[in-house]
Amino acid sequence: MTPATPRQPRLVALRYRDFRLLWSGEMFSTIGSQMQLYAINWHIARLLVGQTVTVGDGTLDAQALGLGLLGLVNVIPIVLFALVGGMLADTFDRRKLMIGTRLIAGALAVILAVLTVTGQATVQVIYLITALAAGVTAFDSPARQSLVPNLVNREHLGNAVSLNNLMRQVGTILGPALTGLLIGAASSIDTASSQVSPAELNTHIGIIYAINAITFLIAALTVILLQYRGAARVNTGGIGLEPLKEGLRFTYSSRIIWGTMLLDFFATFFSSARTMLPLIATNILGLDAAGYGLLATGQAVGSLIAGGVIALGRDIYHQGRVLLISVAIYGLATVFFGLSTTFIPAYIAFALTGAGDTVSTVIRGTIRQILTPDHLRGRMTSVNMIFFMGGPQLGELEAGLVASAWGVPFAIVSGGVITVLMTGWIAWNYPRLRRYTSDMSAAAVS
Repeated sequence: MTPATPRQPRLVALRYRDFRLLWSGEMFSTIGSQMQLYAINWHIARLLVGQTVTVGDGTLDAQALGLGLLGLVNVIPIVLFALVGGMLADTFDRRKLMIGTRLIAGALAVILAVLTVTGQATVQVIYLITALAAGVTAFDSPARQSLVPNLVNREHLGNAVSLNNLMRQVGTILGPALTGLLIGAASSIDTASSQVSPAELNTHIGIIYAINAITFLIAALTVILLQYRGAARVNTGGIGLEPLKEGLRFTYSSRIIWGTMLLDFFATFFSSARTMLPLIATNILGLDAAGYGLLATGQAVGSLIAGGVIALGRDIYHQGRVLLISVAIYGLATVFFGLSTTFIPAYIAFALTGAGDTVSTVIRGTIRQILTPDHLRGRMTSVNMIFFMGGPQLGELEAGLVASAWGVPFAIVSGGVITVLMTGWIAWNYPRLRRYTSDMSAAAVS
């Protein structure tokens, strides 16, 4: 019989001033980042329209391949710098690190906006700025995620994780929708046209990049206003090989945490299809730019509904079991999304991927933060970054390569099937994760 979980006040984490400030700033930043993400996808697709790449005796679709390469461009800086970012987060003031990273990210968005409006933003330039922004994220994310447990009481951490996820989903609804509206407002855009980078399209996309820069400034300001002043950790060993090895040893030896990371990586590697959305929208569903923006909100709508239910409800007791089921649903929904040829079924399936992903994200985040000592949170988060960001980014590359050779539907459907199979494999090989419940102590980590 499942023990009764006491009902906590709704949205209790928002009662903490510092968390509320950080949460609000991240809301703006997420909206801007999502606007830029989907604008870059559309921008790349337009710059490569009608082009092919010759490989041996065959040809590949340059659009699919170019979109897939965005994943590689994003993941390389994360792999190179995430572990360093984790050590910095465990050694220095996490708040000051976050202020610096947000200002740098805002400056990069300004540069991209100017280059786009002036017509100088080539595919190579977009790749370069995207890589630099990913490098900034590698330093920002460990500090941000490690800071949250210091802003709320332990018993309210699950609600804080749920609210952070809810905030991200609101951003991923508004961001793509606003992007679709702004790009669609460019009257010169014709999805059947072979014209590359028309001036009006450049202006509208440049505005999106400028908006993202403004949201980063807002996010930096909210961090400046935090009352929390965390002192530098004195027992981490600073920056070097030994503290790095300590973080890696902890993460790998913690079977439950390691199992969640593997689950995260495999699911997002095989079932990530966001950069393929411009091709799905135009080539399969027959949508225009506004339709593309609307389709992109599907995953976030499903996430928002699931996240709202979690944030307003009781804590999940059988967390391990629910985690595995939610990832399996994510994979199955991906299969149906790849098979869809009309808008409504595609939107519903895409929304289900968001719902499944959100439930698993909240549970994974709560488990990791609770089972990780504070002085190791930055390094644990940095290792996790390689999995939860490397997985989808490499997955976009994998999807692009498969789609360029065998078509977008095959790439998405096959990825969903493999995700379901990998979920079953992890459930079998990580019984502690399968049996994990919310009342297990830190002793369960080993």
